[in-house]
Amino acid sequence: QVQFVESGGGLVQPGGSLRLSCAASGRTFSMSAMGWYRQAPGKRRELVATITAEGHTGYPDSVKGRFTISRDNAKNTVYLQMNSLKPEDTAVYYCNEAAIGATNWGQGTQVTVSS
Repeated sequence: QVQFVESGGGLVQPGGSLRLSCAASGRTFSMSAMGWYRQAPGKRRELVATITAEGHTGYPDSVKGRFTISRDNAKNTVYLQMNSLKPEDTAVYYCNEAAIGATNWGQGTQVTVSS
């Protein structure tokens, strides 16, 4: 059974940094494009970072220059380095395949940016 376990969230002040990790199990994702998503209260889940199997990355303007996605295929793990965090980055963060109709969502990890 495919499973994603996200970790690394927490409470951080504006301008701070966090590094999220996502361990995948159930099958290898080395040939899959992967993504980090987030969902803030009352808002739809949004994709904030993607990385292809070849390592090409993509970001929306809202996080470009502040977030960096990476992957370790040997560990079946995806990371999200978040710098210069803003209060509007507060959300539950999830990882999954970067694909329409992705399933098997994990519990996510809460990121709260507040002074």
